[in-house]
Amino acid sequence: MTTIVNSPTPAADNSGSGFLIGVLVLVGLGLLFVYFGLPAIRRMGPIEVNVPAAQINVPDKIDVNVQPAE
Repeated sequence: MTTIVNSPTPAADNSGSGFLIGVLVLVGLGLLFVYFGLPAIRRMGPIEVNVPAAQINVPDKIDVNVQPAE
């Protein structure tokens, strides 16, 4: 005996319009980033870090003639 299944038709047939809207939103966000984000990043420039140099006192004359203790 043959079984017949009558399934109801889908209630909403959106045909992928949500996907199209999502792609358009992503393209719009990408264009905003290119228009505003890249110039802002370019204007930031390099970070300057000022580290003070170490100060070492070196005498002008060094006596290398050592007298041995007797």
